[in-house]
Amino acid sequence: MSTWTAYHNRSISPQEQTLYNHLLQFAEYESPAELIDRFQALFIEGVGYIDREIVGALDEIVASKHVEDYFRYILNRCCHILVNRWQSRPQYQAAIPALIECLEQGPRRPVSELSRSRQVRKLRNMVAAFRETEQFLTLRRLARVIDTKDVGNFAGNRPLGTLIRRYPYLYEHCLVSEDSTQEHQNAVRRIQAEAQHQFEVNLSQYVTYRVRRARLQHQVGAANARDRLRPIENPTLLSDRDLVLSLNQFSKQTDSGIAYRNSAQRFVTQHHQDTFGHFKADLYDYLTASIAPGYGGRKFNTLLSDQLSGILSNNDAQPLSDFLLVRTCSQLLNFLVVDSPRNPQHFVFLDLVNNLGPLLTTGLLLKILLICRKVKPYLERRFSILFNHYESTARDVVSWLIQILENMNVALSLTFGSVDVSHMLAV
Repeated sequence: MSTWTAYHNRSISPQEQTLYNHLLQFAEYESPAELIDRFQALFIEGVGYIDREIVGALDEIVASKHVEDYFRYILNRCCHILVNRWQSRPQYQAAIPALIECLEQGPRRPVSELSRSRQVRKLRNMVAAFRETEQFLTLRRLARVIDTKDVGNFAGNRPLGTLIRRYPYLYEHCLVSEDSTQEHQNAVRRIQAEAQHQFEVNLSQYVTYRVRRARLQHQVGAANARDRLRPIENPTLLSDRDLVLSLNQFSKQTDSGIAYRNSAQRFVTQHHQDTFGHFKADLYDYLTASIAPGYGGRKFNTLLSDQLSGILSNNDAQPLSDFLLVRTCSQLLNFLVVDSPRNPQHFVFLDLVNNLGPLLTTGLLLKILLICRKVKPYLERRFSILFNHYESTARDVVSWLIQILENMNVALSLTFGSVDVSHMLAV
């Protein structure tokens, strides 16, 4: 039984409920600054809080048996009592990064109450331990999504985690922990929808700008065209050239005359009545068609064939079913990208990126999504595992992953969003 399951199944103690009710009461009418001061005194400093009843309740929690095992859930819930209120009010959202900063900085005052010195030291140790938990990491990622102060700061020595705001398809997996409330999950989905919509608008405006600029340059020359148009910034971290390649690659109509969507639809139509074994054999051909023979012939194609052959092989004579399709595609994504947070090995993925490049690697994954759209959240989860794995790594060290994340953003927007640039291929 996991720690969260054990904590979730137990009854909330009267002291915990007193603490929650206290914060809920003040969250109704106090300003964010006042609430952060209150939070600082109660949890970070552990001293100087004026309400002795609440201090007593917290002391009893701190002194309780096995509290170190579940204190992160109590503190996380206290954080979210404030965060959930601020999330729904744009004028208060800046308080969320301020609360996270308060947690990161730690206590600033000495322990002056000698009668409580043991409890305060234990509290401070548990709050320090909280900063190493998944609960705190999801809070910090949320703060980075909301914080707009450094949106345009893409310095290569900053950690990858500071880019989380750019990738809405990671939000549900990176901003939610095992004990997140339904209210918080709904808020994350709302933020995700808003961020995705804004990216699609920005991408569409950029494409329109390039088309208009190209036409004006043809008519009046490059210098005059620059004077007549307000420049629209590239909304990705790809170079202009690489973004154009990505747009052409993943638009509904490609240079080769057949889109990923059409190719996938034809494949699914041809195989919906096949046996599972026959489907897997043809799936191998479908996927390797986009793999350069020189690379595939060395090792990859054999690995892919062995992987497909081993997936639920005792069902090879059975008709292809939705269950078999989903299991096959999800296990393929484990193989191609990364397995799990407990086993974050991704040698195959690195080899693909190094040999095919970010664009074609993204295309290979998109081919799987388009024959089984139910695994889209599963692929997003694979990318969140990689993002979390490299979260503290400097951006210039993982530029390959950033290129993939950006291409995937474009691919998902063009394939599943509202952006259509198929009539603007000459951008």
